[in-house]
Amino acid sequence: MTIKTPFASAHLVVPVLLASLFVPVPASPQSPLSLSEAIARARARNPDAGSAAAAEREAADRVTQVRGGYFPKVDLAESWQRGNHPVFVFSSLLAQRQFTAADLALDAINHPDATDNFRTALSVEQALFDRTTSAKVRAASIGRAMAATGRHLVDHDLMAAVTDAFGGVLVAAATVRSAAAAADTARADRELAGNRRDAGRVTDADVLQLDVYLARTLEQQVQAAADERIARARLNQLMGEPLLTMFSLDPTPPASAIDITNPAGLEEEAVKNRPEVALAMQQEQLAAAEVDAAQAAFLPYVAAQGVWELNGGAWNSRSSSWVAGAVARINVFHGLADKARLAEARELARRRAIEKGKAETMARLDVQIAIARLEAARASEAVGRAAADQARESRRIIRDRYESGLTDAAMLLRAADAVQQADTQQIAARVNVLTATATLQRAIGRS
Repeated sequence: MTIKTPFASAHLVVPVLLASLFVPVPASPQSPLSLSEAIARARARNPDAGSAAAAEREAADRVTQVRGGYFPKVDLAESWQRGNHPVFVFSSLLAQRQFTAADLALDAINHPDATDNFRTALSVEQALFDRTTSAKVRAASIGRAMAATGRHLVDHDLMAAVTDAFGGVLVAAATVRSAAAAADTARADRELAGNRRDAGRVTDADVLQLDVYLARTLEQQVQAAADERIARARLNQLMGEPLLTMFSLDPTPPASAIDITNPAGLEEEAVKNRPEVALAMQQEQLAAAEVDAAQAAFLPYVAAQGVWELNGGAWNSRSSSWVAGAVARINVFHGLADKARLAEARELARRRAIEKGKAETMARLDVQIAIARLEAARASEAVGRAAADQARESRRIIRDRYESGLTDAAMLLRAADAVQQADTQQIAARVNVLTATATLQRAIGRS
């Protein structure tokens, strides 16, 4: 009866370890990191999120930039010139209001003395009709909306990626604990086989088989620990945290309840809310704005102009003058470049319309795929729970039979493998429900 105590302790450790399979081992005294907190960290610190936010601000500044075309252009110039060029001297004296009758002499006109001219000029131009600026403002505004949609797309992608990585850490950590429990059970089985061999009830073959199985469980334990480190590093990278940071994770992250009984309704929600669809629609609008910009090249540009000047032969002695007027420019011929640009813009608009239809179809397809995977994950979770319970009960029976000499070590090893596989599948099924739910959320465009 000396073997009853180790057997009993080994028999009790299995359900205890399995019951705590999803309980994390805290790396430091801290409240467990929830899935929602992990997603919030990623949206605040992930480089992709920061880049998307910067792109949105950049697009907003671009709108302000092109709207400057609606405002007057004001330039102030200060210059000094000196020379004896006849035209320069003649025009400078006139601008300085210093022209005299003596300056009309032919010799004075043809061979004037060198003259200084200090000039201050304030010029103003205000566009009165400019379709090009209007088209650019429209395109920049659409670009700003596209940047905002791009940021939402990054947020959705991060939510799905963090959920997947969070679940990966839970699976890896649970696998580590499962492997440790399997190793502890293998040691107890090895001790039991050794006691039975010493009692002459089995041969060395049973002990050798259990030695091999114990070595295999220890190898699995090492591999599981490595997989957990990798999974944690991946999650930390998504959250923008140092790769080696150890977080205690919430072991039971809630999966959002999504009604999948109305696939058509979810498809319509996806078409309405998916960032990819919105982005395709905005790209179509941008292409239309490009067509308008290309057409604007054939329309006139009309602006009012004015110049006020100060001219003088010395810095502190000047005379003022002004000129006001208007200018109209129209494209007569630019080597057919504008015509080709308009044709290109129209083809781009056709392509964007096709791509928008494709984006809507892909959104509907993603919803159907996500629904199917969520249904499968929910079914697998139910099957996994039953399989794990059955495997543990089967192992209990086979262990009792082995202790009584009614079965061999091979059956005992197969039962142990079955329990480990069932537990791993059960954990994976729980996480699959979580990730499949997150995938469906992203497919229908929910945050």
